[in-house]
Amino acid sequence: MSIEWAGQGPDVLLTLDRSAGEPLRVQLERGLREAIRSGRLEAGERLPSSRVMAAELGISRGLVLECYSQLQAEGFLTSRSGSVTRVASGALAPSGLPVRRGSSVRLASSARRASSARLAVDFRPGVPDLTSFPRRDWAWALREGCRNATPLELGYGDPRGNEFLRVVLAGYLRRVRGAVADAERVVVCGGFAQGINLVLGSLSRRGIGRVAIEDPGDTDYLAICERLGIRAVPVRVDERGIDLDALAAARVRAVILTPTHQFPTGTALASERRQALVAWAQSCRATIIEDDYDAEFRYDRDPVGALQGLAPDRVALIGTVSKSLAPGLRLGWVVCPPDLLEPLVEDKRLNDRGSPALEQLALATLIESGRFDRHVRRMRQVYGSRRDTLVGALSEQSPAIVLDGLMAGFHAVAHLAADADERAIVEQARARSVGLYAMSAFRPSGSSGSPQLVLGFGNLSEAAIVRGIGAVADLL
Repeated sequence: MSIEWAGQGPDVLLTLDRSAGEPLRVQLERGLREAIRSGRLEAGERLPSSRVMAAELGISRGLVLECYSQLQAEGFLTSRSGSVTRVASGALAPSGLPVRRGSSVRLASSARRASSARLAVDFRPGVPDLTSFPRRDWAWALREGCRNATPLELGYGDPRGNEFLRVVLAGYLRRVRGAVADAERVVVCGGFAQGINLVLGSLSRRGIGRVAIEDPGDTDYLAICERLGIRAVPVRVDERGIDLDALAAARVRAVILTPTHQFPTGTALASERRQALVAWAQSCRATIIEDDYDAEFRYDRDPVGALQGLAPDRVALIGTVSKSLAPGLRLGWVVCPPDLLEPLVEDKRLNDRGSPALEQLALATLIESGRFDRHVRRMRQVYGSRRDTLVGALSEQSPAIVLDGLMAGFHAVAHLAADADERAIVEQARARSVGLYAMSAFRPSGSSGSPQLVLGFGNLSEAAIVRGIGAVADLL
C-alpha cells in the first residue's frame, strides 16, 4: 500500500560533531551515505526538505542543498525540480546486511497469505466475513472520533474506558440485549480474551478455585484457568443447554456459559433452565460469566435477551465486536456485577492503563450514528443466505446429514452416521484442501459423543460453500 507522506518529510537520525576538525558538510554527506548503505534509509524513502533538515541540525540551508546535490551526483539521491528528494532506487544496501525496514512486514503478510491458501475452502467456525468489514463507516467514525477527542480523552483516563463509549454501550445493551447496564458498571476491554481473564482473575483472588465450563465448549478455558490457578470443571451440555444437576454436583461457585447461542452446539439455554440457573447462583452466591456469543445474528427465532438481565448482581456479561465487526479491532466490554467491579477495574488499570482511546471513540460514534445497527442488519441477511446455501448443498449432495444449531450465528452442527470416524473424515477432507472440524475437538473433558462436525460458514461465499461441500460430500 502506498501512502503519501504529509508535511515536509520524515525525521532522520543524523548527528554532527562540531568539535571535530572535519567540515560539517562532509560529516552530513557521510552520515547520509551510511544510512542508505546500511538500509536505514530505504530506496524511495523521502528525505526531509532542505529547510527542515537545516533547522533540525542547526546548519545553513545552503549547506544541506550542497550535500543533497553531491549525493545526487553520486547516485544516492534523486530529485526533480520542485519535487521532494528521495533515496535513489539503485542505492540498495549490500547483500549480507540486515533486512531493511518494511521487509519483515512484507514477509509476514506473504506467510499469512500462504497459510490461508493451504485450504481451498475452510469451514472454520467462529470467523465472521472479514471482507464485509464496513471500512468506509469505520474510517468515518475514526475521523469523527479524532476530530472531537478532547485532550483529556487522549490522556490516561478512567481504566474502565472512555465515558462516551461506556454510556453508548450501556444504552445499546439495554436496547438490544435487555441487559441491566449503566456506564458505571461497564468496563471496556481488549476483546473477549482480556474480558474473561479479568473476570476469572478477580474471582481467583477472591478464593474461587473451581469454575464450571460447558462440555462441549471452548477448550481454551482449560489453559486460561490453569494459568490463573483455577480448576476448570467440564459440565455436560444437552439440547436444552447446560445440565443443571451436573452443575450443582460440580460444587463450583462460578460458571462460564454461552446461553444465547451455545458454542459449539448452537442451542439456546431453555427458559426454565435460565430461571433455575439464576436461582442456583442466588442460593450459592455464585457468579455466572455470560459470553454473549453470536447474540446479534438470529434467523428463525425471536430475540433472546441476555441472561444478565435476570440477575445483574450475579452475572458478568462479556461482549465484543469480534463477530459483528472484526476480531482484529480487539474491542469488548464487561458489564460487572457490583462485587466484581472494583477489583476488576484495578486489574484493568494495572494490566494496560485502559484501552486505545481513538478506537473507543470510533466505536461509540459508529453505534451512536446508527451505522453499527445498519451493518448488523445487513450481515444478518448475508449470513442467513449462506446458512440456507449450506443447508441446500448438504440436502442435495449429502441428504443423510442432519443439521442443528441453525437458528442463530454462523456455524452449524452436522450429525454424522453413528459409525463415522470424525478424525478420519477431517484428515481426508484436508487432503482435498477442505477444512472440516470435529466436535471432539471441542470437548474439554475428552469424552466421546455422537460423531459430529462443526461447520462455520461466516467467512465463506455461497459459491465456496457449494464447492466445499461438493468436494467432501462422499466422505460425510
